[in-house]
Amino acid sequence: MRKDIDVVAVGDLNADLILSGDVTPVFGQVEKLIDDATLTMGGSTSIFACGAARLGLRVAFVGKAGCDTIGDFLLDTLAARGIDIAGVRRDAQVKTGLTTVLSRGVDRAMLTYLGTLGVLAFADIDWSMVARARHLHLGSYYMLDALRPEIPRLFAEAHTQGLTVSLDTNYDPTERWAGGIDAALAHVDIFLPNETEAQAIGRGATWQAGMAQLATRVPVVAVKRGGAGATAQRGAEVITTPPIPVTVVDTTGAGDSFNAGFVYGHLAGWSLTHTLAFAVACGSASTRAAGGIESQPTLDEALALVADSSNV
Repeated sequence: MRKDIDVVAVGDLNADLILSGDVTPVFGQVEKLIDDATLTMGGSTSIFACGAARLGLRVAFVGKAGCDTIGDFLLDTLAARGIDIAGVRRDAQVKTGLTTVLSRGVDRAMLTYLGTLGVLAFADIDWSMVARARHLHLGSYYMLDALRPEIPRLFAEAHTQGLTVSLDTNYDPTERWAGGIDAALAHVDIFLPNETEAQAIGRGATWQAGMAQLATRVPVVAVKRGGAGATAQRGAEVITTPPIPVTVVDTTGAGDSFNAGFVYGHLAGWSLTHTLAFAVACGSASTRAAGGIESQPTLDEALALVADSSNV
C-alpha cells in the first residue's frame, strides 16, 4: 500500500485546562486567585501529533472522543493543524477526557478524568489508515486501560505492515510500572521516557542504569531530562544534549514536542546526535507559551534554535 502518511498517532485525546499561578489549592471552600486560565489541546499523543504536523510531517490520528463540546473542540483543533481525523471514533456513552493542570512554570500538578481515554480498544483501530503510515507513535500507555493489554499485538502488527514504532509511556498513576510493558517494549524501535520512567521501567538504581538496561532491549532510548536537556543511547553509543535557553512559561507537553522532533529526525534519517539536538529544540520551544501546542516550532524555527545553540 502507498505510504502517504508519515506518522499515525495512536492514543490519548483529551483537553487540558491549565490554571497558571503560584497558588496551592486549599479545601474548606477557600477561594484563591490565579494568573491565567487556558483551555487547550491535551493528551500526550495528541500534543505529539500537533507537534509533528507543525514540523511538516503528514499525520493521522487514531483515538476516541466523546460526542460532546470538548470532543468537538479537540477534533477541530487537530483538523486545523492539517491532521487526518478520520480514524477518531466518537462515543456517545462516555465523555471526552479532561486534565486540570495547576502550572507553576517549571512544575505542575495534574488531575485527570480518563473518560474516552480509558475505553479506546483494539477494535477501534483503523487498520487501513495504519497501513498507509511509515511510523506509529503511542503515548500515555498507562492511561489506555482498554487498549493496554493489546498494545504488544498492535505494535507487532504495525511492524508486519512496515512501520517503525515509538512509545512514550508517560507516568504510571499506580506506580507499579508493569501492565505488560516488557511485552510492548519487545516491539518498540524508539523508547522515549523521562528520567523517572527510565529508572522505574528499566528497574535501575538510577535513571542511567535504567536507560542502559532498556538499551539492551530497544534499539534507541532517548531520556528527557527537563532542565538538564536529554540523553540518548543506541547500542553502546551514548550522547547528551544540553538544554536550549528559553523563557519558560509552561512546561505542559514539552516532552511530547520533544518526541515529535525525535521522530522527525528518525524519519529523515539523521544521525542520533542531530536528532537529539533537534528534539531538545522542539521541546524547549514549546515551553514559551501556556499549553502544549501554542508555541510548537516549525521546521525552520527548530533548526534555527539548533544552529543558535551550536554557536553559543
